[in-house]
Amino acid sequence: MAVTDSMSVKAVRRSDSTFVVELYVKVVSALGLFLRGSFEHTSINMSLTTLASVSRTLAKSFGIQRCATLVSSGFHSTSRVDGRPKSPFPDPKKDMINNTKIRGIDILRDAKLNKGQAFTLKERQLMGIHGLLPPVIIDQDTQLARVMSNFNKRNTDIDKYIYLMALYDRNERLFYRALCEYTELMMPIVYTPTVGKVCQEYGLLYRKPRGLFLSINDKGHLYQMVCNWPENDVKAVVVTDGERILGLGDLGVNGMGIPIGKLSLYTALGGIPPHECLPVVLDVGTNNKTLLNDPLYIGKRTPRVTGPVYDEFIEEFVEAIVKRYGQSTLIQFEDFGNSNAFKILEKYRQRYCCFNDDIQGTASVAAAGIFASLRITKKKLSENVFVMQGAGEANIGIANLLALAMTEEGTPLQEARDKIWMVDSKGLIVHGRPSGGISGHKKDFAKKHRPIDTLEEVVKVVKPTAIIGAAAVPHAFTETILRDMAAFNERPIIFALSNPTSMAECTAEEAYNFTEGRCVFASGSPFDPVVYKGQTFYPGQGNNAYIFPGVALGIIAFRVRHIHESIFLRAAQTCAGLVTDDHLAQGRVYPPLSEIQNVSLCIATELGNNVYKEGLAMQYPEPKDKQAHIKSLMYSTAYENFEPDTWDWPAK
Repeated sequence: MAVTDSMSVKAVRRSDSTFVVELYVKVVSALGLFLRGSFEHTSINMSLTTLASVSRTLAKSFGIQRCATLVSSGFHSTSRVDGRPKSPFPDPKKDMINNTKIRGIDILRDAKLNKGQAFTLKERQLMGIHGLLPPVIIDQDTQLARVMSNFNKRNTDIDKYIYLMALYDRNERLFYRALCEYTELMMPIVYTPTVGKVCQEYGLLYRKPRGLFLSINDKGHLYQMVCNWPENDVKAVVVTDGERILGLGDLGVNGMGIPIGKLSLYTALGGIPPHECLPVVLDVGTNNKTLLNDPLYIGKRTPRVTGPVYDEFIEEFVEAIVKRYGQSTLIQFEDFGNSNAFKILEKYRQRYCCFNDDIQGTASVAAAGIFASLRITKKKLSENVFVMQGAGEANIGIANLLALAMTEEGTPLQEARDKIWMVDSKGLIVHGRPSGGISGHKKDFAKKHRPIDTLEEVVKVVKPTAIIGAAAVPHAFTETILRDMAAFNERPIIFALSNPTSMAECTAEEAYNFTEGRCVFASGSPFDPVVYKGQTFYPGQGNNAYIFPGVALGIIAFRVRHIHESIFLRAAQTCAGLVTDDHLAQGRVYPPLSEIQNVSLCIATELGNNVYKEGLAMQYPEPKDKQAHIKSLMYSTAYENFEPDTWDWPAK
């Protein structure tokens, strides 16, 4: 049967049976596979591509989308999707030998495959790239030295970020090698605080598409758009709607920098392969007037969509992800506005594998710091009194997790909550507050007390052992507050967790100076070491990166379907347990960032032990050696070998 032009296709009547079309498709597909296996001539390949195209047109003319898909998969043509072989199936698991069919310049343009000057002479000859690279062959160690030389020559953090993203675009494994080996140096560049500056200038810095941009304009078609993503084996999604980026407010689509940064740490710190990670931004508009008037803004220039339409959009997105990638796909919600963040988490946490890092991840890392601090203050958790500056996602999450931990010590839940005092923009949260604003999760921590308007007065009245700031109010911990904390406590706990650095409640230097070097300090963004009266203190950075990569790694490795609060409590306890006495003597309440990959592995392993006890794991049979099972799934930054195995046939 010959089909020579579109007129022949149109001549087929739509009333003909579906059976005929499917039979035709199968015959054409089989013919294509036969010819593909028998010939390599260019003209035949072109004919197959044309035949496949005509067959898809025929199938679509009958309204049979499945047939069109079947034709595409049957031919498995050499045409590329985003530089990779087109395939409807997940990439097969390989050892370190890569049998890609890509040849020539295309392999140098694919960041997943490109090794730059590390390609051997034989690889260059076999793959048709000999002469396309400088003739000197160097190893990855030498390439890394070149990367660091270039990195250190950049004068600003933004320039360093741009350089690293350019490296990521051309050589994925070398990028992650650098990030893994120089974590302390590079994490503040790809994540907080630099990523905040990047988001503010995202429209100006935009170079190349990364991640999935889903607009409210496409409501009703999100599954089709999710299917446009070229990777078929996604296991982790980080999604934001850009409404509350760090402490910077509504940045709309410019918030895409956050999912990209988070997922780079999934790989560098948690070992989750990058092709299994998908960054997503949901464009529902923005209420940021500066962005609405910015000609370089890359998002929808209308006010934010809210209400039922917004809720339906979120529902469609979650269902589209699960439909394509499966029920156990991890969805991390990131930097949503307070009301939406709590609502979305409560709606989906029992239906899908999801968590909110601003609520649960921040809670876990803060709790880890508090648990480690108790070894310095020599108190039980329930013997502490906490005052929290802010009553948003982060502090509500911290308060709930601390209360849960106290109940495990034997403290009744209400008594545990009574030890946590919260201050928002209207003052102390108390029942019947004249200024109002006591709603949602704040009610659980409202006190029977007279209203107090300022944080300074609350601290004087309550006399807490610990103050925690996570409301992005710069310099909220004043000199008066810090000196009062030192007067009330031998070792006051001061956690200034707001990001980026410009939003911190106080600096490390202020905390140590105004408490006479006696405070236990942690911050959300990094601070340099502080010298006070001859002693050097290394401020602990309460970065969520201590928690979410390890939690994600464990969830994926053991196929956890629902993420209970106990998972984040165990993660906090594991992280705190890795803080040594030497770390505490230096003022650290977290392990050094140079050890963070080991922290992630330990958290994932302990998570595995607990999810099987609690019946949350779906990975069967249960691995006997859970750490070995996790390591078998982790990403390697070593280059793959492109020289295929060869052998001789036996002599006749």
